[in-house]
Amino acid sequence: MLNTVNYTTKLLRWFTFGVAMRLGLLFLFFFVSVDVFAQEKSLTGIVFDKNSKERIAQVNVLNTATGKSVYVNLKAEFAIDARIGDKLIFTKLNYRPDTVTVQNYTALAVYIQPLSIQLKEVTIHDSLATPEQMLEATKRNYPNIYGSIANTDLLSIGADGGGAGLSIDGLYNMFSRSGRNAAHLRENIQQDYYQNVIDYRFNKTLVGRITGLKDAQLADFMQKYRPGYYTVITASDYEFITYIKTNLRRYLRRPKLYTLPPLVK
Repeated sequence: MLNTVNYTTKLLRWFTFGVAMRLGLLFLFFFVSVDVFAQEKSLTGIVFDKNSKERIAQVNVLNTATGKSVYVNLKAEFAIDARIGDKLIFTKLNYRPDTVTVQNYTALAVYIQPLSIQLKEVTIHDSLATPEQMLEATKRNYPNIYGSIANTDLLSIGADGGGAGLSIDGLYNMFSRSGRNAAHLRENIQQDYYQNVIDYRFNKTLVGRITGLKDAQLADFMQKYRPGYYTVITASDYEFITYIKTNLRRYLRRPKLYTLPPLVK
């Protein structure tokens, strides 16, 4: 009888220990998981030209850990989700790529180096004004949304470049109704700028010369195989011409592809 009691006691102890171990591992896994997911936060910053110290737009920010990327806005500011230890790669046409490892969530001031030797590009454009010139003209036409208050930075960088913080005026402008309207209009202007950049390089003169297409057929091809903004700003002349020729072959094989059906009357 005593042996039976001892055996039962040992069995209960083993069972209790096993349950406790399983519960402990479960809680450990839960808290580790919560901690890992909680570490991803939004990291903000501003990108500058390393030589001129001026802000620069059209910079792509890629988080290699997540594969997600964003472009800086017109004021060279960005916000991207990242964890401590993630690597961010900053790329821009005619600039050296720069890699930054996330150490903390203090706003970043990133300086990227322009290429020391830049080959002169031979390009053909339909418009006499560059997208940058058109953007500056638009800013002059909308002084209220690009005025001193509207241009107040959400991020403020110290004079020595060593510290960054939130601007009170920038926060007020972001949450006020007039500030939100101005921000919405600036976003539309920025999107128009991206489209102007595409139009400036992917234009009828250049595409017609490469493809030999004309009139309605040329317009149809350009509408169906219009490149994206990232392709336009990163592709070399050779890569861009190859892009057009490759899509021309696709177009000639199936010219009706991507054609919308006629509207039902």
